[in-house]
Amino acid sequence: MGAGAGVTVSLTIRPCTQRQAKAFVAQHHRHHAPPQGGLFALAAMDGDRLCGVAIVGRPVARGLDDGLTAEVTRCCTDGTRNACSALYGRARRAALALGYRRLVTYTLPEEGGASLRGAGWRCTGAAGGGSWDTPSRRRRDTAPTQGKLRWEAA
Repeated sequence: MGAGAGVTVSLTIRPCTQRQAKAFVAQHHRHHAPPQGGLFALAAMDGDRLCGVAIVGRPVARGLDDGLTAEVTRCCTDGTRNACSALYGRARRAALALGYRRLVTYTLPEEGGASLRGAGWRCTGAAGGGSWDTPSRRRRDTAPTQGKLRWEAA
């Protein structure tokens, strides 16, 4: 039986390096590359096996970057049951313990958000989307450009 297929796991959440988290994202994330920076990273462990990571950084949206808001810029697992919820829950507690007043993240509309709801987050509605490409600064879109849903933990 593979991870997430009814196997009982004993998950622990630990700090990890940005390098370890970004390598895991590069290998496992469905539609995003690792983010450029970050404030801290967490690892979900099933015994000695790394089964997921969360990377928390400054908000990508400049309007939210008030010094008191952080963003889960990546949450990525190998499918291990409850790993996403455990990472989102611990990221929320860690950010609040560090003095942040709000933590945000985004999902695609087709993603259900069960892990976020299970970790005490709430959907605050539609947010952005679109391309980062502009005539003054050309960029190639490598991630989905449709609208997103913003989730918040306060």
